[in-house]
Amino acid sequence: MVKLPDWLSIGQVSERSGVAQTALRFYEERGLIAAERTAGNQRRYPRSVLRRLAFIRTAQRVGLSLEDIGAALATLPEQRTPTKADWARLSREWKTELEARIDSLQRLRDKLEGCVGCGCLSLRVCTLVNAEDRMADYGPGAPRLRAAAEGGID
Repeated sequence: MVKLPDWLSIGQVSERSGVAQTALRFYEERGLIAAERTAGNQRRYPRSVLRRLAFIRTAQRVGLSLEDIGAALATLPEQRTPTKADWARLSREWKTELEARIDSLQRLRDKLEGCVGCGCLSLRVCTLVNAEDRMADYGPGAPRLRAAAEGGID
C-alpha cells in the first residue's frame, strides 16, 4: 500500500479540494486554515486541511458567513480538523439562525407575487423596498436615487 504524503503543496490541496489557490491564500489570511513554509518559502499544508476545507465549503453552502465559520473553527483547539461530533454541535448552534433565514426568504418569496417587477425602486408602497412606507418621510419621487446623488439615506 502506498503511503500518502503528510504535507501537500498549495497546488495539490487545490486539486484535491476543488478550492482555487487564491481562495486557499485568502482562507489562510483569515485564519481559517494554516500552512507551514518550506526553506524556499513555499506553502505546505497538512493533509488534514482537506477535511477542514470540506467543513468550510459545506458551511458556506448552507449560507454561513466566513466570520461565522471562523468563529466556529476557533472553538477547536490548535487548528484541529472538525469531527462529526464537532459538526453536530456547531450545526445545532446554527440551526436557529438558519431557520430565521429560511423564514425571511419564504416571506420574501410570498411578497414577490405582488411585485410588478418594474425595477424603479421608487414605489411609495412597495413591500419589498419600502416596507411600512418608510420612504414617505423622504418626500415624493425616487428618494433612493436622489439620496445616492446627495450622499445617501440613513
